[in-house]
Amino acid sequence: MTTAASPATVATCLRVGAGFSQGDRNWIAEQFATLDARLASFDVDATELEVSVKDREAKGQKVTLECWIAGRPKIVTTSAEEDLHAALNDVRDDLRRKLNDQKSRQEPRNNRHLREGRPEIEEPELIPAEGLPARD
Repeated sequence: MTTAASPATVATCLRVGAGFSQGDRNWIAEQFATLDARLASFDVDATELEVSVKDREAKGQKVTLECWIAGRPKIVTTSAEEDLHAALNDVRDDLRRKLNDQKSRQEPRNNRHLREGRPEIEEPELIPAEGLPARD
């Protein structure tokens, strides 16, 4: 995985939306810190995250995490978990999965050498075994 010149981190890219206060931001950033390794390949100026909650601490609460990365489609993850901590973990894990899926779709699929950034290896010449006729 390549790292951007100024890598994105949750702490630098996270905004809190409806249902959260700025006081919640540090706590949420700590919950999302495991995303830092995945976000590091993107530039901080091209990455935004926003988390919001509807009907906080009510029976039908809904947590939404949105991710914008320049040149890629917007990613939206949601959770209806009743426990706020569990809902935040749910949207975080879902975002990580979707980022990984997006990355794997952009990689060369059928050429391992291109995928790994190595030069192509020449095919070895086939030599017929002794006693068998050569194939044309």
